[in-house]
Formats: sequence, structure tokens, C-alpha cells
Amino acid sequence: MALNDAELTEQGLAATGTGRILLIACGALAREIIDLKAANGWDHMDLTCLPAKLHLYPDQITDAVRTAVAKHRATYDTIFVVYADCGTGGLLQAACKDMGVELVSGPHCYSFFEGNERFASQSESEITTFYLTDFLVRQFEAFILKPMGLDRHPELRDMYFGNYEKLVYQAQTDDPALTEKARRAADTLGLAFERRLTGYGDLETTLKQL
Repeated sequence: MALNDAELTEQGLAATGTGRILLIACGALAREIIDLKAANGWDHMDLTCLPAKLHLYPDQITDAVRTAVAKHRATYDTIFVVYADCGTGGLLQAACKDMGVELVSGPHCYSFFEGNERFASQSESEITTFYLTDFLVRQFEAFILKPMGLDRHPELRDMYFGNYEKLVYQAQTDDPALTEKARRAADTLGLAFERRLTGYGDLETTLKQL
């Protein structure tokens, strides 16, 4: 879910000196951030999202974030980037340091939803694990099956997923319908299924610190 400039203005776009914070986020995290804002009363935070499809093209993330920060820097006291490294090979972190803005710690959203410390501690034992979040379960066809061509050529499954053993659904919400959809996704990929109710993990902790 991406918010355009008109929607951003409606959320309370304000001049500097007011203590307002702008979150520049991955579109794949929009629903979770909106839910956290509502649950915690974070009315001092505004949200603008970059296209979720950048999740598929990590080489484009850094430039997109640079452009967004430059566009909004003069309007906000604080800008916070709601991405982790997300496959940029450290380029996004370096760019944020160069621009003087912070971002979420961790290699990717699978890590900070799980909790970075816990994810790191079990990463070696889960090297054959494929992860889905709430967003990716909802968008399983659009973000996984279709881009990989598996909707047209299911015989490619073993080429893509032959080295995986398990699908872990990191559930941000306790939704039986999403759980069932995640289970069907595991069946489609020929993987064992595990569900973990992670909640919002380090994402919530990090935003609370703002």
C-alpha cells in the first residue's frame, strides 16, 4: 500500500519545528506500520511508502530512498527509513549514513519481525528455510508465483525450491485465513510448513524508540 503526496498531506504534513517524524517505508510494510500507528497513538508520525515491488528489485531501493529523503527533508524534523538492508549489500545503510538518517537494524524484514538476535542465533540451522510474512502471504501469487513463472510452469518448482525444506510463516497477526493461505503456499512449493506468531518484532520496538 503506497501513499501519494495528497494522502501524505491529509495525514498532517507539517513544517519543521513541530517534532513531526516522517517514515519512508517499504510498501510491503505499510499495513503493519499503519496498524502500529493506530494502536500506539503515534499521531506525530507521518508515512509515505515506496512501491512494494522494489522488494523484487533491491538494486533500485537505495536510489529510491535517496530521492524520497531529498524530497521531504526540508519538511520534517526527523526522517526515519523503514527498510533493513533488504538485499542492497550495505549500500542502503551507507546512503542513510551519508544523508544523516537512520533505518531499521537487520538484514531484512524476516529478521526484524522474528527479532534480529533470535533470527541470527538460528540462521545457520534454517539455511534451507523459505520465509513469508503477512504481506507475502497475501501477495503470494503476485510476488512469488508469477515473477518466477510458476503459475505457468509449475515444473520449475524444483529448480527454484529444490534445496529448501521448510516454509516458515512469520505471522504479524493472528489470522486463521492467512494461516491457511500460507499452508497452501507451502503445499504449492512442496515444503513443510511452520507458523510462528512473531507480531511486529523489532519493527515495533524501533518505532517506539522514535
